[in-house]
Order: sequence, then C-alpha cells, then structure tokens
Amino acid sequence: METYIAMLRGINVSGQKKIKMTDLKTHLQELNFKDVQTYIQSGNAVFNYIKSNPKKLESKIAQKILKEYSFEVSVIVKTRDELKNVLKSNPFTKDKDLNRLYVTFLSDEPAKENLKNLEGINHSPEEYILKGKIIYFYSPHGYGKAKMNNNFFENKLIVAATTRNWKTVNKLAEMANSS
Repeated sequence: METYIAMLRGINVSGQKKIKMTDLKTHLQELNFKDVQTYIQSGNAVFNYIKSNPKKLESKIAQKILKEYSFEVSVIVKTRDELKNVLKSNPFTKDKDLNRLYVTFLSDEPAKENLKNLEGINHSPEEYILKGKIIYFYSPHGYGKAKMNNNFFENKLIVAATTRNWKTVNKLAEMANSS
C-alpha cells in the first residue's frame, strides 16, 4: 500500500462546486481507497491504495466526481514521498514569513514554450520559484491580494494547478505520515 494526497481544485469556493467532505470521503472509499481522511473544505484528502500511477488516480477521482456531481474538477495526486520532497525543497522557508508561503501544484511540467510566458513579469514584492511541477510562492500581502495567483499561473503555463498555503501543505504531510 502507498499513501497518497489528493488535492481538488476550486471546490467549495464562493458557493460553487459544492462537495461536503464527508461525501468526498465516502466517494473515495467507494473507489476502494483505504484509511481516507479529509482536511478542511477546500478538497484535500489523504488515503492509502495499492501502488499506482498518480495520474491514473487523478483520473479516477475526477471521473467519480463528474459522475456524482455533474461537474468537472481538476485533481492533483501526490505520493507521501513527493509531498515530503515539496516540504524540504521550499527555498523560502529560511528567510520568509511562513504564513505568507504557498505551494502551487501543477498537473504537468509546463512546456518550454509556455515558460516564456513568465519572462519579464515582475509583481514584486511577490516572488516565485518553479521547480518541475511545483511553484513555491511568497506573497507578503497575503494570497487574496496576490497578482500571481493560481489562475495567473494556469493561464501563463497552460496547465491545471491548485494552490495550498504552507500550513495546509504541512498538515497534509503530517496526515500522510501518520497514515
């Protein structure tokens, strides 16, 4: 068995795409995922399942949600080890306010031609560092005021993405480690 972390994009925001976490847990159990735990209303789940390709699990979860709710949701699945690596690789933890750190998880590594869409853009004092399928983001004025938000990165990089604050990423890793 492997421990996985699923992050759903854009559910329970402004009354749209509503999914109760108790229902999400039930739906994941119906997919034969074990030891399912959810965290806060923004669509985070930790579960155990046979060793599998995370992309296949993303598809399985997205299809289940489409079947149950008749709307599409982007899903990003990480293994426990991938999430551990995200935690230890954040370049901002040494000298930035941890309450202003965010991680944007990308569905795929951006194509090289799309990386050019970020060239020359400076929304200082906001900062980001892109490492593969992860964007480490620092927004000193909070995420609600950020110009380089989830939609910004999705539009520039042409990939699906979902963002979590540093506290949530740490909590999901903690839950995964106790699974």
